[in-house]
Amino acid sequence: MSAEAERGAPVHPRGRGGRPSNLESARLADRILDVATTLFLGDGFGATSIEAVAKRAGISKRTFYHRFRGKEVLFEAVVRRLIERWAPPLDAALFEGPNLAETLRGAAEYMLGVALTPEALALHRVVIAEATRFPGLARILHELGAATGIERIARVLEPRIANGELRSIDPQFAAEQFILMVVSGPRRRALGLGTPLSPSELKVWLDQCVALFLNGCRRR
Repeated sequence: MSAEAERGAPVHPRGRGGRPSNLESARLADRILDVATTLFLGDGFGATSIEAVAKRAGISKRTFYHRFRGKEVLFEAVVRRLIERWAPPLDAALFEGPNLAETLRGAAEYMLGVALTPEALALHRVVIAEATRFPGLARILHELGAATGIERIARVLEPRIANGELRSIDPQFAAEQFILMVVSGPRRRALGLGTPLSPSELKVWLDQCVALFLNGCRRR
């Protein structure tokens, strides 16, 4: 029996040749991502070093590079995990309201709720602050987050355009404009560029965004 077992400590199964098991490897990757999320969102991308991540995670740089090729790859993994937490499931009833206005209202409320979380606001700050030095960060955030949201809203609009409920318009363009209408103003205020909107003001904001969008898109 090992010393760990004799002391009553948990014994984690090891892979062949003494390598970490899949469970241990997944836990280690999660620990690295937890540390990286805290450092990226707190200190920024440029100020966060691989050395700092490895030290805080209690691993060697060699162990780090065995899992992530570099800092931008690590940032992408952090963003991907955050967006996976925020994204509704593909079969969510969120996009199945009784009519188009209610469907858009539900989707808008969900998106805005995510955009105003502390983590999402911090991530937005990081990308904006580092955009000049690290333009790849904005690309990562767009490809993993915004592009998916645009695609899902576009799929809601496409059949309404096809059946004549909405005028002929590029659904991707319309979806992007809708998301910008919903998110940009409240997020700017939440970041300090104006007075943050109260919960009651946010409800009015959402209603007005949906009404304005549909008034501009409906066939006349």
